[in-house]
Order: sequence, then C-alpha cells, then structure tokens
Amino acid sequence: MKTYVLTVFTKTGEKLLDESFTAENNDEAKKIGEARLAEEGLSEHTHRCVSPEAKMILFHR
Repeated sequence: MKTYVLTVFTKTGEKLLDESFTAENNDEAKKIGEARLAEEGLSEHTHRCVSPEAKMILFHR
C-alpha cells in the first residue's frame, strides 16, 4: 500500500481539506480521492491528489 495526499483549497489559498490515505495504486487512489471530494462536497474547489512519488494523479483548478 502506498500513501497519497489529498488537498483542497479556496480561491484565497486557505486549506479546506488536507489528508492522507492509502491505496494499492494510482487508479485506486484517484477513485478514493474523487469519492472523498464528493462526500465533502468539494469537487468543484481547487484540489490535488499526489502520489508518494510526487506525481499528481488528480487535479482541478
């Protein structure tokens, strides 16, 4: 399992969500990240999900 980081920001740069979670691979992490954003109602805010190798696997601006 790898640890991924999901971060969500307001337009002014304030962090609304900053959490880590584990997943088997990037595809699974993307699904988990998208589900978490939907749960919190944050899908339309600026967000990113980064892999342990610092690869951005999910991004919205």
